[in-house]
Amino acid sequence: MHCNRRLRQLAIALPLTLLLGSPLNAAESEQESAPKAQLPLEELRAFTQIFDHIRKSYVEEVDDRTLLQNAINGLLGNLDPHSTYLNEEAFAQLQKSSNGEEFSGIGIEVDMEDNAVLVVAPIDDSPATKAGIRAGDRIIKIGDKLVKGLNQDEAIALMRGPRGTQIMLTIVRKGSARPLTLELTRDTIKSLSVRSRILEPGYGYIRIAQFQVETGEQFRNSLLKLMGSETPFKGLILDLRNNPGGVLPAAVEVADTLLDGGMVTYTKGRLPSSNTEYEASSDDITGNIPVVVLIDGGSASASEIVAGALQDHRRAIVVGTRSFGKGSVQSVVQISETEGVKLTTARYFTPSGRSIQATGIQPDIVIKRADIVPVEGSDYVVSESSLRGHLSNPGKDSAQSDDKDSAEDIMDNQLVEGLNVLKGVYILSRKD
Repeated sequence: MHCNRRLRQLAIALPLTLLLGSPLNAAESEQESAPKAQLPLEELRAFTQIFDHIRKSYVEEVDDRTLLQNAINGLLGNLDPHSTYLNEEAFAQLQKSSNGEEFSGIGIEVDMEDNAVLVVAPIDDSPATKAGIRAGDRIIKIGDKLVKGLNQDEAIALMRGPRGTQIMLTIVRKGSARPLTLELTRDTIKSLSVRSRILEPGYGYIRIAQFQVETGEQFRNSLLKLMGSETPFKGLILDLRNNPGGVLPAAVEVADTLLDGGMVTYTKGRLPSSNTEYEASSDDITGNIPVVVLIDGGSASASEIVAGALQDHRRAIVVGTRSFGKGSVQSVVQISETEGVKLTTARYFTPSGRSIQATGIQPDIVIKRADIVPVEGSDYVVSESSLRGHLSNPGKDSAQSDDKDSAEDIMDNQLVEGLNVLKGVYILSRKD
């Protein structure tokens, strides 16, 4: 796979797309920085006066280090929801998540919006998923503490805790008349990036829960395994629902596996290093089998890159609901051994030039999530085999039970309809 950029930075993310690298040296910083404007002396004088006044007059003594960290948080926090200062705990957590390491908590990917914690996506098999938390929920209270007035790091710190401890969350959900109160038990969280299985003979399913460092290789291996187990292999469903994003190179690798060359994504920013292009190699290992991609409102960032690339290249049919719309790039600059700054530095675009920011990926076929409830008595169907004295089938073992449609056992309407679409595409693409 060819990427048209210098590999001096590693792209990672939580619900975001980040570029993590070593501290910029003075030469790089001077070379890449925009022309320096004269600093506003009046505002700087006002800042030092306010800083000194707080030190002397605030009702409780606050040390200088805390005041300066608060100033940094305010400086970044007022830019956009994704720019922030990473203290030692937040910086370590970011690294753990991108590498797929275990941590203790409730298992949700979040952003801050309108003085509430916005759930971008719950992590598969986490306490949050088991408690019924959904993408789009807004957490307004953590325990007995209101979220209003907290920054994202403070809210996340309140939700973390030792395994086995309880936490009470108050959430606002669209369509609910009143806030919901849920009690969760913290557990060890390890997001399993890739899962796969056969849905029906010839039709494979791969779920990517989050893009981690090894996701690209895991996806390729899972796909080869599915293809090797089924003859013929007729099609693939790639499930990116409730996937909040992750490692950008992994997303490029996943798209590359299914594309026969062409651009995957590109970014635009103010600095030359923020203008990048990511190209796919000319090696579609599947031989252009039909692909359906499932997305929803919890599909963000790297998920949208994959869905957008496959959609633009007409390589897959995108099914589900509109994605989250996270189309900005955050660069994480390490400012010490244990701390960093996360700053929005670019926007990314699909191959056709679409910006995902605040608009998301619109599916080719919109299918809203719904519960499937079997109709009572629907298991009984009158057919020839129900008639007394019917002739037997000489090609069928009388002891062999009828095969059931595995899609009916999935109980997920988006997946069922996605499989139907996949079957239709396969039928229409056959040349025999």
